[in-house]
Amino acid sequence: MKILFIHQNFPGQFKFLAPALAASPANTVVAMTMQKVQAADWKGVKLVPYTASRGTTPQVHPWVSDFETKVIRAEACFRAALQLREQGFEPDVIIAHPGWGESLFLKEVWPKAKLGIYCEFFYHSQGADVGFDPEFPESDPGDVCRLRLKNQNNLLHFETADAGISPTFWQASTFPEPFRSRITVVHDGIDTDSLVSSEQVALTLNGNVTLNKKDEVITFVNRNLEPYRGYHIFMRSLPAILRQRPKARVLIVGGDGVSYGAKPELHGKWKDIFLNEVRPQIPASDWARVHFFGNVPYEHFIPLLQLSTVHVYLTYPFVLSWSLLESMSIGCAIVASDTQPLHEAIKHNETGRLVDFFDPAALAAEVCGLLDNPTERARLGANAREFARANYDLKQVCLPRQLQWVQQLAGQKSL
Repeated sequence: MKILFIHQNFPGQFKFLAPALAASPANTVVAMTMQKVQAADWKGVKLVPYTASRGTTPQVHPWVSDFETKVIRAEACFRAALQLREQGFEPDVIIAHPGWGESLFLKEVWPKAKLGIYCEFFYHSQGADVGFDPEFPESDPGDVCRLRLKNQNNLLHFETADAGISPTFWQASTFPEPFRSRITVVHDGIDTDSLVSSEQVALTLNGNVTLNKKDEVITFVNRNLEPYRGYHIFMRSLPAILRQRPKARVLIVGGDGVSYGAKPELHGKWKDIFLNEVRPQIPASDWARVHFFGNVPYEHFIPLLQLSTVHVYLTYPFVLSWSLLESMSIGCAIVASDTQPLHEAIKHNETGRLVDFFDPAALAAEVCGLLDNPTERARLGANAREFARANYDLKQVCLPRQLQWVQQLAGQKSL
């Protein structure tokens, strides 16, 4: 079978699926990406980079700028696909993340190919992330119009896609019918064999303080430290946590940019805005126990989770982070926000504890309560790992289901 992957930043969500398909001698696997690549091959996948020939039009109407950008990328992918076709490549299956628009016109190049799309999120003006946090209301009533136009990319894909795949049931539920019925829910998968607890893990801070599993360690992880992932709520819980737990260390991972939502209206960064808000409430001796790591390499990120005594994960009703499931596999005792994406993974008082997203005092109380109760932490952590292995294990659960989805997409009995 000939399989084509489309992802602006390949491999992205296909980092396990693409190599698994390429491992079969019966398959030829190609990936088109806008990322600069250092080699022509990645784990058996032939890489085809391409670039856009232009940028978004200056002064274009702000409601359509997002869609124009997607069309520009889609055209670039379309023209690169034409060259690939001229070289004799005819895919049986195209698997695309449509979020950046690249796959919009691929059926014009290969009308007989089956197109499967990664359904990450469908935008809504109510009931999901938009309007969830009253602290950051929409400043322009026209933003709902902009959001509707932002979904045009999704809607146009529904016309050409043969099927979809979504990592969680809640994310799939954001998509409208009739396409919702064509979405299969299978998570990307996590390697629970390597994501395990470690009693020997240690971490040295600033060259002079070494932490191990006997220390009280509170972890908080975002790609970027911003309101969408509850950074402001977590920071507001710190004065109480540090006051009640004089030996606890707080390890915070995340960049100072923006992954989701808007940038601050005033100059500055979300990280600094909420750091500066709580800093006057925290004595210098306590603040010395708060450590910001920025973005860390994955090989350093896992030991940090293994060191965690209590792990905190907060999010708006939005895409569920891999880090939450990775912390579950490691067996962390987790305190999470009682928001819709969490309900599939965190069962209150079974695989973790859920708290009101907007209640820093409740968050602090739950964290401190677990720090005082090693038996309960062990129970929750063991349950979390068991749940992760049963539902999100890459090798036994997710990858076989993903391969089955590709098989069904292709209309073949076996790969």
